[in-house]
Amino acid sequence: MRISIVAVGRPGALASPIRDYEERAKRYWRLEVTEVTQGRGSGAREVLVREAGLIRARLKPDHTTVALTRVGRTLSSVALAKWLERQTWGPARGVHFLIGGAFGLEAGLRDKCDLMMSLSPFTLPHDLARLVLAEQLYRAGTILRNEPYHKGAE
Repeated sequence: MRISIVAVGRPGALASPIRDYEERAKRYWRLEVTEVTQGRGSGAREVLVREAGLIRARLKPDHTTVALTRVGRTLSSVALAKWLERQTWGPARGVHFLIGGAFGLEAGLRDKCDLMMSLSPFTLPHDLARLVLAEQLYRAGTILRNEPYHKGAE
């Protein structure tokens, strides 16, 4: 299963743990990470439109697209693992997870996504969201293979 993370900006202080979990997740998924440049502009709208254009240019039409937002659908670790497993058997060739920048994701881009998913009801800095996503992708792989990393219930 191909999984793509398309994130606005490069990681800062959390770069090391992000890279660590992304490498761990690669044991289970064909993971590709693309970092697009943070938009610049005179206001939030202009920044969002520029970032959305950069993100759209990286998307493949045969992938399920998931916008990570604080108001999206929440899944437990086990539910995410099962959802990813179902994606493996579906018509899509992979999954794109989109992580916005300081202003989030542009509304038009969010609206075209197949799913809006929340990692937390809190607004997370994009570095922290990327770390949580990478860790959960790793955890999902261990759950599906019945490996001992995930010790919790649902």
